[in-house]
Amino acid sequence: MLDEKLIELKKEIVEYATLVEKMVKKSLEGLLLKDRQALLEVMQKDEPRVNAYEIDIDELCTNLIAQYQPRAKNLRIILMVLKMSNDLERMGDHAVNIVESALFLSERPDVKPLVDIPKMGELVTKMLSDGINSFVNEDAELAKSVCKSDNLVDDLKDKVFLELSRIMGQDPSTIERSLHLLRISGNLERIADLSTNLCEDVMFVVEGRVIKHHREEQENAR
Repeated sequence: MLDEKLIELKKEIVEYATLVEKMVKKSLEGLLLKDRQALLEVMQKDEPRVNAYEIDIDELCTNLIAQYQPRAKNLRIILMVLKMSNDLERMGDHAVNIVESALFLSERPDVKPLVDIPKMGELVTKMLSDGINSFVNEDAELAKSVCKSDNLVDDLKDKVFLELSRIMGQDPSTIERSLHLLRISGNLERIADLSTNLCEDVMFVVEGRVIKHHREEQENAR
């Protein structure tokens, strides 16, 4: 019976994650195409669904723990899904932040052609998608590859910051628009971080080992 319930729980979290992935993609497409209707859809239709998923999954996990008192790997899966649900809700919040800035920018002239932010978006959505797949397939190697992509996103964010700083210095009229672009890149970077967290949890479930602090030590040594 518990195995059947865990399959149901996995199905629910995958649907939740797929919705968040679509939100991120839609927010970026809305930014690039200045599609206000798509952007508003993220806020008005998708965000309430994200909040409902989080509540449902928290309730499912709590009931499974109380009813079955799972142990070992089954317990790790439930605890991971609880954390994953929280991380996905935060990703949804970041997607909404991107939408807010994109709505502001949609009615104003471009600061510059967007190159690095779309690259960030492609990397981030792939990280999230691969993270979901690594969870579904319990694929620790795929999860590890997602963690390695985080540095690429960080490098692009730094590049965006340097370029927009130069533009703002040369033309103060671009400051407000540039700050919104910086906000977008910052939110993408946070989604990448949360996708990495998700994959670290996958490795914990599959291999039973924690790598988070080891990764932090490596980053601090860079």
